[in-house]
Amino acid sequence: MDRERTKRYVPVIVRFEADGRLRPQIIEFDEGHKYPIDKILDVRRAACQTVGGVGDRYTVRAAGKERYLWFERDRWFVITTS
Repeated sequence: MDRERTKRYVPVIVRFEADGRLRPQIIEFDEGHKYPIDKILDVRRAACQTVGGVGDRYTVRAAGKERYLWFERDRWFVITTS
């Protein structure tokens, strides 16, 4: 059974480096679900094939799992399944 994928905009706590780079620190799903980012593994400009959109795709490790975090038009999103 295929699960539907959706784009979910989320608050992200970000650190701005002196050279202007954005360094996401914490992904907040809601008050009870905040995920510290352990490590940023990759950052690249990419298209999101599953739910649409183009932006900066951050490959991050959070809660021991590798995830994509997208920055598109001044907003952050993740892909969720339902």
